[in-house]
Amino acid sequence: MTLDAPRSLPVEGTDAAGTPRQIFRFVAMAEAVSWTLLIGGMILRAATGNQIGVRVGGGIHGFVFLAFVVVTALVAVNQRWRLPTVLLALVSSVIPWATVPAEIHLQRRGLLEGDWRRTPTRDPRNQRPADRLLRALLARPVAAAAVWLAVVAAVFVVLLIVGPPFGKNG
Repeated sequence: MTLDAPRSLPVEGTDAAGTPRQIFRFVAMAEAVSWTLLIGGMILRAATGNQIGVRVGGGIHGFVFLAFVVVTALVAVNQRWRLPTVLLALVSSVIPWATVPAEIHLQRRGLLEGDWRRTPTRDPRNQRPADRLLRALLARPVAAAAVWLAVVAAVFVVLLIVGPPFGKNG
């Protein structure tokens, strides 16, 4: 009887966070779930006048929406999406549950395939500032995730202070 070697914890510079496809799929599904929470809260408010569902669902949805935008930007640079593809992904996030069919569409077209581009190639596009920034972020994924999480949280807090996009009853 042989025992498998124990698996070590992932370290920075490994694929611990997953592929672009896995991460994009995760946030696309999370965005759809957050739409469900927000719409459920709106139904609860309409039926009972209770605001708690909109406050909780809206907060979660807002945070996940911002995370989806960040992940879409990172995946778009990594996968070298053209502008119409980027717009498709971003527009899908403002239509309830549309991130799921958008993710399926992108997957079927092969636009989510491959790994993160951590090293430059001879492709001249590798010298673009966005590509260099992406490689710098991918060199330290845990630190980069912490920075992006802090940025999303900061924007989220500012938006909470500003208030809902259509007023309190919107």
